[in-house]
Amino acid sequence: MSTTTAPAPPPAPTRALKASRTTATAARVLRQLAHDPRTIALMILIPCVMLLLLRYVFDGSPRTFDTIGASLLGIFPLVTMFLVTSIATLRERTSGTLERLLALPLGKGDLIAGYALAFGTLAIIQSALATALALWALGLDVTGSPWLLLLVALLDALLGTALGLFVSAFAASEFQAVQFMPAVIFPQLLLCGLFTPRDAMHPVLEAISGVLPMSYAVDGMNQVLRHTDMTADFVRDILIVAGSALLVLTLGAATLRRRTP
Repeated sequence: MSTTTAPAPPPAPTRALKASRTTATAARVLRQLAHDPRTIALMILIPCVMLLLLRYVFDGSPRTFDTIGASLLGIFPLVTMFLVTSIATLRERTSGTLERLLALPLGKGDLIAGYALAFGTLAIIQSALATALALWALGLDVTGSPWLLLLVALLDALLGTALGLFVSAFAASEFQAVQFMPAVIFPQLLLCGLFTPRDAMHPVLEAISGVLPMSYAVDGMNQVLRHTDMTADFVRDILIVAGSALLVLTLGAATLRRRTP
């Protein structure tokens, strides 16, 4: 008596990214965040508080604040969005929300894009407030256009969002998500040119800094700080930061898991 083995079911078709599903996901995330004022305050106000503190740390040396304030205007939103996004996304997975959502006609790309859109909306508010505070309340002196400064700050916040979404796939708990910060953020912070020019570093470290997106975020801020017009280096910097954010979001969609083992 022969036995037949039932054929394995075909893999689920890859769902193309669809605007309606993406915006519905973003609206759901924003509604959830609306019930969590502490998270909203962390994302929007912490960069402003840090800039305010930095200004008065260098109260006796305003030129020092002008020198590093522009760079930190991009770094603070990146770090904040990384932390909040990674923890919020991980919480959705550990609670089973992602598993239920992905059982619906909702692809991983829709989910990641929706999260990016929701947190990106908050990143716009965060970057606008921090830039306005630095320029008009704290007296940050920049040569270039404030709009270019805002553009770099926004792209940095979006990069932090993308990195947070990506690393959340590899963390099993919120504590582990926070532990990724020394591995992902701190090396970039040390090598981005904030503390010393990149060309003054050891050649190996200079080469490593050349592939880290935060290096170009800091350089873009410095271009606005020193030049009145948009330079070729500035265009290169913002394209690299934007491209890095898009690449990391794509990797985040590819590595997204339904649940935490």
